[in-house]
Amino acid sequence: EDFEIIDKKQLPDAAELRNEEKAKPEEARWSAPILSLARKASENLALGYGSALKSASLVGLVSKPGSSDSPAKTSTRCHTMEERANLMNMMKLSIKILIQSALSLGRSLDSDFPPLQQFFVVLEHCLKHGLKVKKSFIGQNKSFFGPLELVEKLCPEASDIATSVKNLPELKTAVGRGRAWLYLALMQKKLADYLKVLLDHKHLLSEFYEPDALMMEEEGAVIVGLLVGLNVIDANLCLKGEDLDSQVGVIDFSLYLKETQDSDGKQDGGITAVLDQKHYVEELNRHLSCTVADLQNKIDCLEKTNSKLQEELAAATDRIGSLQEEQQQLKQQNELIRERGEKSVEVTKEDTKVELDTYKQSRQGLDEMYSDVWKQLKEEKKIRLELEKELELQIGMKTEMEIAMKLLEKDTHEKQDTLVALRQQLEEVKAINLQMFHKSQNAECSLQEKTEAISSFEGKTNEMLSSMKQMEKRLQQAEKARQAAEERCNKMKQELAGKLNSCRQQMAQLDSKCSTLEKELKSEKEQRQTLQKELHQEKDATTLLKTELQQMEGLKKELRKLQDEKQHLKKVREEQEQALQEMGLHLSQSKLKMEDIKEVNKALKGHTWLKDDEATHCKQCKKEFSISRRKHHCRNCGDIFCNTCSSNELALPSYPKPVRVCDNCHTLLLQQCSSNSS
Repeated sequence: EDFEIIDKKQLPDAAELRNEEKAKPEEARWSAPILSLARKASENLALGYGSALKSASLVGLVSKPGSSDSPAKTSTRCHTMEERANLMNMMKLSIKILIQSALSLGRSLDSDFPPLQQFFVVLEHCLKHGLKVKKSFIGQNKSFFGPLELVEKLCPEASDIATSVKNLPELKTAVGRGRAWLYLALMQKKLADYLKVLLDHKHLLSEFYEPDALMMEEEGAVIVGLLVGLNVIDANLCLKGEDLDSQVGVIDFSLYLKETQDSDGKQDGGITAVLDQKHYVEELNRHLSCTVADLQNKIDCLEKTNSKLQEELAAATDRIGSLQEEQQQLKQQNELIRERGEKSVEVTKEDTKVELDTYKQSRQGLDEMYSDVWKQLKEEKKIRLELEKELELQIGMKTEMEIAMKLLEKDTHEKQDTLVALRQQLEEVKAINLQMFHKSQNAECSLQEKTEAISSFEGKTNEMLSSMKQMEKRLQQAEKARQAAEERCNKMKQELAGKLNSCRQQMAQLDSKCSTLEKELKSEKEQRQTLQKELHQEKDATTLLKTELQQMEGLKKELRKLQDEKQHLKKVREEQEQALQEMGLHLSQSKLKMEDIKEVNKALKGHTWLKDDEATHCKQCKKEFSISRRKHHCRNCGDIFCNTCSSNELALPSYPKPVRVCDNCHTLLLQQCSSNSS
């Protein structure tokens, strides 16, 4: 019962093919491998041609008269398996006929080519097999374009196809977009590659297909392998002129029936062809009856929806009438509200005019106060800069004073050292004079004169000692005054006191030495005679002493000058201290002024002028405002009060004259005035 499509006798031998290739020109030899591949694919597909027709007639693609009761008896699983097998066989058949017809034509195929159209119809049935139905507000949606959209994510090369399909304006349904996608993939010769990518990711396809769908089973992989043979075909399909949305996807079996008739006409005759055509006509009638029943159902649904719409129209007209009446009532209410609003607007305009006048007056006073305060700030900044410059000068003078004091201390130390040396020399002179006095008693009258001179020198030395003591007392007084005036020089004074103590110890040591020397003088009385020869030498020593006395007088003058300078420096220091005290007073006054200015600024920043619309009740007594109880602003805090709660008046820094103030601000301002006056 199986149909044989191609006889082995009809296939050419290898020798014939070689002869044909030699007979062809060199330019056509490049297409020989492609044609051989296409012929091999057609030979492989020819084996399943008859079984495809038989299985299609069993399940329903080619219906028979007595096969209507078979699907009810068989299970659903066997039914789906048979559907998959039939679709796969039909796919094999359509691909075989498409390749054979394309090779016989030897040119690129157009969209009007019937085998190509039937190939797309069969492929569409294969892709629709086992699709899940997606419900939405519009209705049920069952389209194979959803899984095809996944190819763009899995294979970036397919993005061009997706963008071009989306940019086509005449496509409005998902079915039309899916058909356009298949057309473009076939033109690119990558339809098999894209479908293979989908089959490799079956976990994504499970969202769109049932588990027993053709694309989820092994038949899908077989179909993808068959689609590789279509890479031989060159297709030139135009998508702009075609209406892909409204095409009916019905398989035309006449192509395959004619093919079988031509191939098996010699063996079976015309009986099988007539039977097959009869079955085809019956299938067409069955399809037409189904479509007529569907159309009648649709007409009934449309009539029902028509009646419902008429009822809704009547209800809508009733609602429109009621809404028009409500609209008229709302218009009347709007007119009343407008009249009330106009009256309230006039009242508010009058209030705003009064408040604007008061605000302008307050603003002028604030501007004047601000300008005065700004001028005072500038003057105080200038004074402060001058005071800083004077302070820097005084600091420099103070450093110079400290340096001068250090130099004076060094000079005093050096002079003290010279005084100690002079005292030692004077003590030596005293010893010599005593010796000379003992010698002069037994000597000549000339020696008496010398002794008188020596006694006069001793008187002068005593005077010098007394003057030195006075100088020491004055120095001590000066040191005490310096200690009281300069706290920073305490350490230096302590060092000076230590040095003075060391000097006193040295003086005590010298006194002890003097006592020892006096004892030695007694022993040296015996040597008086020998010392007469040394008188001439002593005369020279006296001349030296005279010169030293002159130097002492010069030192006294220098001490006087230093004392004068010290007094002058004390006066300068006292004047500077007075100037600093005055500067401190000025600074304290400026700080007080700055604090006052800051308080004024805080008062100006902290209080905001409350609007009339925001206040409906008095802030203090909480009474509602009306025509008799008017609104009044407090010029200090900016809040709104009634007349009784804001009857006080005070002179504020921002207003030249006394203005209205609330009771709380009145008490606070009085307290501030009393604290400032105290």
